[in-house]
Amino acid sequence: MTKNDYFLLLIILLNILGFCVHLIKSNPHPQFPCQPPHHKYPFCNKNIPISTRVQSLISLLTIDEKILHLSDNTTSIPRLGLPAYEWWSESLHGIATNGPAVNFNGQIKGATSFPQVILTAAAFNRTLWHSIATAIAVEARAMYNLGQAGLTFWAPNINIFRDPRWGRGQETPGEDPMVVSAYAIEYVTGFQGLNPMAKKGNRNGFGKKRRFLKGDDNDSERLMLSACCKHFTAYDLEKWGNATRYDFNAVVTKQDMEDTFQAPFRSCIQQGKASCLMCSYNSVNGVPACADKELLDKVRTDWGFDGYITSDCDAVATIYENQKYTKTREDAVAVALKAGTNINCGTYMLRHMKSAFQQGSVLKEDLDRALQYLFSVQFRLGLFDGNPADGQFANFGAQDVCTSHHLNLALDAARQGIVLLKNDQKFLPLDKTSVSTLAIVGPMANVSSPGGTYSGVPCKLKSIREGFHRHINRTLYAAGCLNVGCNSTAGFQDAISIVKEADYVIVVAGLDLSEETEDHDRYSLLLPGQQKNLVITLAAASKKPIILVLTGGGPVDVSFAEKDPRIASILWVAYPGETGGKALSEIIFGYQNPGGKLPMTWYLESFTKVPMTDMNMRADPSNGYPGRTYRFYTGDVLYGFGHGLSYTSFSSQLLSAPSRLSLSLAKSNRKRSILAKGRSRLGYIHVDEAESCHSSKFFVHISVTNDGDRDGSHVLMLFSRVPQNFQGAPQKQLVGFDRVHVPAHKSVETSLLVDPCELLSFANDQGNRILALGEHTLILDDIEHVVSIEI
Repeated sequence: MTKNDYFLLLIILLNILGFCVHLIKSNPHPQFPCQPPHHKYPFCNKNIPISTRVQSLISLLTIDEKILHLSDNTTSIPRLGLPAYEWWSESLHGIATNGPAVNFNGQIKGATSFPQVILTAAAFNRTLWHSIATAIAVEARAMYNLGQAGLTFWAPNINIFRDPRWGRGQETPGEDPMVVSAYAIEYVTGFQGLNPMAKKGNRNGFGKKRRFLKGDDNDSERLMLSACCKHFTAYDLEKWGNATRYDFNAVVTKQDMEDTFQAPFRSCIQQGKASCLMCSYNSVNGVPACADKELLDKVRTDWGFDGYITSDCDAVATIYENQKYTKTREDAVAVALKAGTNINCGTYMLRHMKSAFQQGSVLKEDLDRALQYLFSVQFRLGLFDGNPADGQFANFGAQDVCTSHHLNLALDAARQGIVLLKNDQKFLPLDKTSVSTLAIVGPMANVSSPGGTYSGVPCKLKSIREGFHRHINRTLYAAGCLNVGCNSTAGFQDAISIVKEADYVIVVAGLDLSEETEDHDRYSLLLPGQQKNLVITLAAASKKPIILVLTGGGPVDVSFAEKDPRIASILWVAYPGETGGKALSEIIFGYQNPGGKLPMTWYLESFTKVPMTDMNMRADPSNGYPGRTYRFYTGDVLYGFGHGLSYTSFSSQLLSAPSRLSLSLAKSNRKRSILAKGRSRLGYIHVDEAESCHSSKFFVHISVTNDGDRDGSHVLMLFSRVPQNFQGAPQKQLVGFDRVHVPAHKSVETSLLVDPCELLSFANDQGNRILALGEHTLILDDIEHVVSIEI
């Protein structure tokens, strides 16, 4: 062959290689075990129970191979046909880029960006929450089928939004344990595709029938995907003062642990049936969460958890490196594994477990126990059932991502969540026929698809201001500030110029991820930099009162704006996602009626005197400590939990509710019975002493009337107050909520189910849930109804 022949052959081979690469990219698929010739192993036999298959696989692994499975990035084991697997994918409010298993470099270039969780929570709509989780799951499974994601996702974040300065409060459903618990249940059941939720019927709300998992004879809890409740527990500080999340010791009372911090996790596991739990960086009462055997044992023995427990990323390393809880690195990985942490996000176990095993601090049984939980979840996901192209979810693909159904659902979530905080003299909605020129000011107004933390690549890049183009022919824009930090007034003059020219003015102020995010808490609740000055300046320059739109997940003290008549209306949009601009414009021009309610208290700046490191929920008058959240806070607030206005007015009527409940004490041993009767004479019983708790649940039937001229949705919130001044009792607590749509001048009836043992109780200082006897007051708007509980 001549040199030219060799060169021509090389060109041909390169073209063939390029075509093969193109084929691989255009037809990607996930790697999977149990392919020939390895399909004859017993663990590949789908006809035997999963537990037997798991034990078979574990028995075939060497110690080194077992250790390889203790990292989120699992190495392949070719001799058994086991491919590599990355456990870490993220799906907080859409498929996110944070997890290394996710990429948008294949057929799927973007995924639906739903509003940040805190805004979705403001809708107070369980059906919406479930529908969003279902939609995210469909897109996640589609991305898995195309080799662009895993099957194990580390969401939702169900920590309580305890302190308004927390950088990750935006990721949570708010400050109320009942609301956070309800969200956790809806997200997990919707995402994992569990059969129990099928009984609720078609809950999608976006035009597609939900595809629920079919169980089989071997396992009735097969998973479409795996969801993970995080961060367990009492985690709500990033970096404040000298404390960081890597070394912070959260000192929590038994009382607060029981009825605040643990409640959402218990619900997530017991009712949601979550298949994963993530332990947090921080210590709880001196013990790192991922090394706390008592804490992690509780979720399995008391709550019945049968999934896997992962550390937060490098949270095993921090046991030794940051918290100095152990003397050696080997002790750190040993104490975490023995405590119940099954897998380490990171490489710390991978690097130090072998020497811990050789030293005798870790036994073969410890490794096997961790692998049992890990493999069980993978088997439930069908990872060992052969080619996923032949499986139940094989048809999910690129056509199921960024669909019009999902985008409409994202739009509906933003519409339902946006909160109207102020509306003097019914300034809103605007009549667009009277608006020839609209001025929009603020750097956040021009950000494409503001989604907040744990966002992915949106389907479409849309800013808030772009949402107004379809309504108004002439919109003017000026940033006003260079960025959200707004450390200069240099852009004020440009903003003043367009404000003077416009008929109406919208100022978009507030927060972005430079002010609040993972690893970054706030110190102030005020608007950053010169933003307040900008708002006041533009209000003075405008012909008419202005509209203030607030972004960000955390509360902002805008008491100056609440009091200023030149600022007619205030709306909170948080991080509304890719459809947020459209939703906001529809509300401002009256195509949609706002109905969102705040899922957290908006404090005044004076609250920042309270140390963020003080974990106590209850107020302590002896030292001036004001407490936290609407349940216990005794100070003044700007906007309370549940605040939110509408363009119409609603009135409620309590149609029926019991006036008396009679409980019987459980007939246990004589000593316990005597103690229970003694407590009842003191005015309370322990909840676990009540024999008839399940049968004592009752409905509160309510009628809601829309007294105005506009259709609208109303969020019903039913609170309770204990009968007497029990020390440590909440001032009030939410016991039921629902969102109902009511046409103008019409009435709608609904019912709220109340479980008195669960929802009318609270924890005493020993961490035991107690139920006060006597007259409990149910509160619905300005209606009060007394329910007397007796033995």
